[in-house]
Amino acid sequence: MSKANIQWFPGHMHKAHKQIKEVLPQVDIIIEVVDARIPYSSENPLIGAIREKTPCIKVLNKADLADPAITEKWIEYLEQDQDIKAIAITTSKPEQVHQITKLCEQMLPHRLGQDKQIRAMIMGIPNVGKSTIINILADRIIAKTGNEPAVTKNQQRIRLPSGIMLSDTPGFLWPKIENANSGYRLAVTGAIKDTAIEYEDIAYYAAEYLIEHYLPRLQQRYEFDDVPQSDHELMELIAKRRGALRAGGHFDIYKVSTILLNELRSGALGPLSIETPEMAAVEKVEVAELMALQAENKIEKKKSRRRKYNKRK
Repeated sequence: MSKANIQWFPGHMHKAHKQIKEVLPQVDIIIEVVDARIPYSSENPLIGAIREKTPCIKVLNKADLADPAITEKWIEYLEQDQDIKAIAITTSKPEQVHQITKLCEQMLPHRLGQDKQIRAMIMGIPNVGKSTIINILADRIIAKTGNEPAVTKNQQRIRLPSGIMLSDTPGFLWPKIENANSGYRLAVTGAIKDTAIEYEDIAYYAAEYLIEHYLPRLQQRYEFDDVPQSDHELMELIAKRRGALRAGGHFDIYKVSTILLNELRSGALGPLSIETPEMAAVEKVEVAELMALQAENKIEKKKSRRRKYNKRK
């Protein structure tokens, strides 16, 4: 299937990016929460651009929904940067969440003491579980939680029982998702509102990926022996097993899309990852080449306009 770029950048997200950039010089460490199923696509490149050498903990949340073997590869991949430590957690196990504060202390031993305080900033794109993590770290309800992306709208500062001063930030995406695959993966996991996308397109993207990487899971879940040759065939097989057929034998595309995406997001298909470090490495090169080409085209357009203007003079 052809991939369209998915864009979603509400006004409060633009404001959040500006606020974070202003506050960052006063921060000792960044805690970036990503989705363990898509650590590359749920990592905000704007944060990477403004972080510079500030130490960072990459929290791979929802690890219970991700393929554990691939999550291990991601931790190794992310920690190739000497200023980054990575940890995989699930918020259903608070003891894992509390490892974050211990990691902060290990990475900043010089900030420990009576007259010093670790100043941390937690951030992440919508719907990665950041607010739940904050509530667990604070041992009380501080941040509003919800399944809807972009619940947190304003920054707030929280003193944790460990003594760490934690700055919360609104979840925000970046203005333009250059990598079409990342846009689709964000949509598949629910980081982008379903109203901002073509729902059926996202389900077909998921179907294509699952056929290639998790076919036995699909066969077990939907109880079919046939090997679908395309995303459309898979959707049709699911429709037959789940009674999503219309008059004339045609299947209800929206109903089947809802079934597949809901079961993928909830973990009913088992723990699975929707991208690997190898995929990310290739796509980073492709995105860099695309952006370089776009910049070159922009320069050429300016030159062309200037030549036309000079001719008219």
